[in-house]
Amino acid sequence: MAVVKDRLPVTAYPLWLASPLALTMLFFFIAPLLMLGVVSFYSDSGMTQWGSGVNWYKMFDVFGLTVLADTLWLGVQVTLLSLILGFALAWIFVRLPANIQPLVIFIVMLPLLTSVVVRTFAWIVILGKQGIVNNMLLDLGWIEAPLKLLYTRTGLVIALANVQLPLMVLPLITALQRIDLNLSDASASLGASEWQTFKKITIPLSLPGILAGCLLTFSAAITAFISQSLIGGGQMLFMPMYLYQQVSALSNFPFAAAISLTFLATVVLCVSVFNLLGRLSRGYAA
Repeated sequence: MAVVKDRLPVTAYPLWLASPLALTMLFFFIAPLLMLGVVSFYSDSGMTQWGSGVNWYKMFDVFGLTVLADTLWLGVQVTLLSLILGFALAWIFVRLPANIQPLVIFIVMLPLLTSVVVRTFAWIVILGKQGIVNNMLLDLGWIEAPLKLLYTRTGLVIALANVQLPLMVLPLITALQRIDLNLSDASASLGASEWQTFKKITIPLSLPGILAGCLLTFSAAITAFISQSLIGGGQMLFMPMYLYQQVSALSNFPFAAAISLTFLATVVLCVSVFNLLGRLSRGYAA
């Protein structure tokens, strides 16, 4: 009978084995960030005077903080809408026959399989004054004049929720499939209503999937430059467009560096909060 040797713990291996990964991170991630930090302290766009924090003061003035807060609020709106739609879709999915589930997964994944430019222009056609939504509402007699859906916050949130919906649905499906359906029957036999079962059993056990989906959706929504630009139509300013304007139109690379580092730090902070909540939820769900 073969004897299986115990595997050595990770800490037992020499550290030099991790040197290729460490060098890759140093040259392709840490070094560019350090360069951005140095560039952000130049006080002029020609980068001739260094040592001033004027770009950081400008980033954290009322206008800069307003743009940052509005970008985060957009992510929250898209995440909430995606969570409502995604949870309903995942709930239906786990109760569908097994032979239909692959088709539903394919339909859910379609937005990710389509070019971001193509799907964004598709939403422009859908939300336009002569688009599918307005024509349908006019034909039904629910409105007398076309609604302004394109180049509005509402249209942007709807379009982003559709694009990011797969990132929400897939973790929710995984979480809901792990829940024993007999728990609902057991809860009902003990006198609990469907709402009580949903609140006290389904939601707690699916919290890891909810937080994972919210993390992916939120991160993707606040960084969706093309969708924000085309569907927003320049009527709203978010951090990706703010950064693009400083680089492309104004060639103000020092201020753009300050914007990018601030935005990166904010996203990392949000991801860290989601990860912390995810670890707590695993203990709660258990």
